Amino acid sequence: MNQQGVSEICFEETYAVSHDQTARSLFARLPHGREYAQTLIECLATGYLVAVVESICVREMQMHVDPMVEVVVGRTVHIEHLGPIPPTTRLRLRGWVEGLGERSATFRVQAYDDHELALDGTVTLVAAHRASIESRIATKVDALEAARGGGQQG
Repeated sequence: MNQQGVSEICFEETYAVSHDQTARSLFARLPHGREYAQTLIECLATGYLVAVVESICVREMQMHVDPMVEVVVGRTVHIEHLGPIPPTTRLRLRGWVEGLGERSATFRVQAYDDHELALDGTVTLVAAHRASIESRIATKVDALEAARGGGQQG
């Protein structure tokens, strides 16, 4: 990870909220949410808001790592979803690196609509060694497959 480059990250951009990103739409697609999805509001789901913010931070940090050696992964997300964000709203997102570790960066992030501050928080990302993460995933997949196989024999 190029720490100097990461330390200088700052972004401002707009994002248009689509109709399929509402709480009602998201929960209708989830097995545990289908039953009550129609009772929810037609505003941006917090989960989508987190994904939008995290994806921008990942994109920015990705420019300062060697993708053959490192992969940017999420570690911690602390977000306050401060106000409803209806579909078609244009959010103004801004963020900057607030803290830097040996292999990590903490972004301060904010999102505004035309009315108010709608999101305030931090996202911490890590530039992990790709081979190490891939090895950990493979080990976990093998363990899960072995557990499933063991449960079918009894």
